[in-house]
Amino acid sequence: MYAVIKTGGKQYRVVPGEKLKVEKLAGDIGSDVVIDQVLMVADGDNVTVGAPVIAGASVKATVVSHGRHDKVMIFKMRRRKHYRKTQGHRQDYTEIQIQQIAAK
Repeated sequence: MYAVIKTGGKQYRVVPGEKLKVEKLAGDIGSDVVIDQVLMVADGDNVTVGAPVIAGASVKATVVSHGRHDKVMIFKMRRRKHYRKTQGHRQDYTEIQIQQIAAK
């Protein structure tokens, strides 16, 4: 059984027991998070697709840790204009572990 969820503006394919890093979520380490934006649920040959989300479906997950991704360097330059700009960015993330997928 697997599901496709939407969180933080991105879509993820999840299965129970899987760990994944998503955009930062509010919640302490060890707390449970319920994601109710489920776009698709597949259980063998039985596939349910939402329009856009499945009513009553949810995914329960546990917060494992919070952190920041590696730094991404942004470099802008205009040739022959003596213009250079360097900037760095580190995105926050929350690592979650999927506990169960609940669908009607």
